[in-house]
Amino acid sequence: MPSPSPSPTAPPRSFVWSRRVFLTLLTGFVLLPVYVMASSSLKPLQDVSGRFRWLPSGLTVRPYLDIWKTVPLAEYFVNSLIVAGAATVLSVVVAVFAAYAVSRYRFRGRRVFTVTVLSTQMFPGILFLLPLFLIFVNVGNTTGVALYGSRGGLILTYLTFSLPFSIWMLIGYLDSVPRDLDEAAMVDGCGPLGALLRVVVPAAVPGIVAVAVYAFMTAWGEVLFASVMTNDTTRTLAVGLQGYATQNDVYWNQVMAASLVVSVPVVAGFLLLQRYLVAGLTAGAVK
Repeated sequence: MPSPSPSPTAPPRSFVWSRRVFLTLLTGFVLLPVYVMASSSLKPLQDVSGRFRWLPSGLTVRPYLDIWKTVPLAEYFVNSLIVAGAATVLSVVVAVFAAYAVSRYRFRGRRVFTVTVLSTQMFPGILFLLPLFLIFVNVGNTTGVALYGSRGGLILTYLTFSLPFSIWMLIGYLDSVPRDLDEAAMVDGCGPLGALLRVVVPAAVPGIVAVAVYAFMTAWGEVLFASVMTNDTTRTLAVGLQGYATQNDVYWNQVMAASLVVSVPVVAGFLLLQRYLVAGLTAGAVK
């Protein structure tokens, strides 16, 4: 029986095989560092400090127990969760209201505001380090509100970076939401705030989730400002991992184990929210 002829729209066989080879190499390039981290985290320190072996001679879970004793990792974990969570919530709330106002209303300076918000992303973060440090110190000396070395100060710092891009991203997203939804909600008796919370926000869940993921990632892995704006009690994970390097030795197996533990919330959150990132915008909302 003759084999069926390929479809006229099917890609060439050479393209299919080249794509498979490329994706295989890309997968290996991505998973190789993960394997090195995982295997090193299960080795004794003397095995990690010596020549690297692809197949470990012995495995131990001791590094995963020692990471909580060598440094106060649990305290750093709580600090990172509080700071990243609060920065994410505030960024999403403020961005939703600001983006809704820009998307739905026409006012003088609207375009200037949008361009200004986006232009703040052109400047490197280190440019704001000294000004923010001086502002926090002067505010603490003048009002007694301790911003420097506190979680609140670090949350405000991260808002200055995540909020502008979050507003700009949601403006474009809300522009795609049909205005018929707002009008239908207002006909049913909702005001502008009710239309936003009851109709527009549910329709814009994928965009809000994307903004939340961006804000959380910005705060979770940031090192520069966390190393300057925190002290021993408010230190976050990104800075706390430096504690595994002492003057005498570097606990490489614990560094790898702690790095894997730190990445668990981010990976778990992405797996839980990925369906919202690819969900349709307002499919079936307006007939």
